[in-house]
Amino acid sequence: MSLVSFNFESQYLCGNTEVSIILPDKPRDTDAKEYYTSEKRYQVLWLLHGGYGDHSDWLRKSMVEIYAREKDLAVVMPSALNSFYSDWPGSMMGFNMYDFLTEELMPLIYNWFPVSGKREDNFIAGLSMGGFGTAKFAANHPEKFAAAAVFSAAPINPKKIGKSLDIPLIRNLINNAGGMEAFEKSPDNTWKTLLERAKDGRLPKLYFACGTEDFLYEDTYLTFKEYALQNNIPIIFEEIEGYGHEWRFWDLVIQRALAFFGLGDAELGKLF
Repeated sequence: MSLVSFNFESQYLCGNTEVSIILPDKPRDTDAKEYYTSEKRYQVLWLLHGGYGDHSDWLRKSMVEIYAREKDLAVVMPSALNSFYSDWPGSMMGFNMYDFLTEELMPLIYNWFPVSGKREDNFIAGLSMGGFGTAKFAANHPEKFAAAAVFSAAPINPKKIGKSLDIPLIRNLINNAGGMEAFEKSPDNTWKTLLERAKDGRLPKLYFACGTEDFLYEDTYLTFKEYALQNNIPIIFEEIEGYGHEWRFWDLVIQRALAFFGLGDAELGKLF
C-alpha cells in the first residue's frame, strides 16, 4: 500500500494536525502512467482511534494496512486528542473535532486524493472513544456513510448517567455542552438520535462489537443493546468471549467489520 503522513493547518482545530492515509498501490502489471491518470475513485474507511491515541494507532497496533491492501480500500485516520470527537470551542483557541471531520477533512480527502465521495463508498469505524465518535457521526450524518462499526463502546443514556458524573471525561462533556439539558439536545446524545434515525429509516448499516471481559461490557454495551433491541433499532450486535479492552480484539473485529461492510471475506459476510 501507499502510506501518506499528511500534516496541515486546520481551520476547525486552530492549528496543525496529522492524518495518516492508506491508499491502494499500483498493480505491478499495470503501466504507471495509465494507473495514475485513470481517475479511478476508491472506497474509503474513516477509522477513528481511542482515548490517549492518535492517527498512528491503527497502523502501529493492528494489521489494517494489510486488510486494506486486500480490499483495494483507502483508509483515513485522523488525530483527535482526547476530544471524544466533539466540538470544544472553549479549549485553547478552539478544537472542533466534530465539525472538522465532516466540514474540513472529508472535503479535503475527496478533492485531493483518489477517493469516492459517494455514500455507498464510505464507511466509518472506531474503537472505544473512536466508537463513541463513530456512533455520533453515523447518527447525525447518515447521508455520508453506508455503514458504521463501533468497537468496545456504546451510547450513554443521559437519564441514567448518575455516578458517571464522577468521571472527569463525562463531566467535562456535559459541561462543554452547557449542562445536562443542552447535552441531551447535542450531537453527543446518540442514545436519542439513533432511535430517531431508526424511526425515519435513515440509519446506515450498524455493527457493534464488544469483548465479554471488557470493562464497558455490562454497564455500557449490554445496557445499550437491550435498549436498541427493545426499540427495534436495526443494529447487528456481536460479543466475543475472552477479550477485554485490547488491540487483539480490535484487530479481530476490524476484519469482521470489513466483511459486514461487504468488503471482506464473503463467507464471513454471510453471518451478517
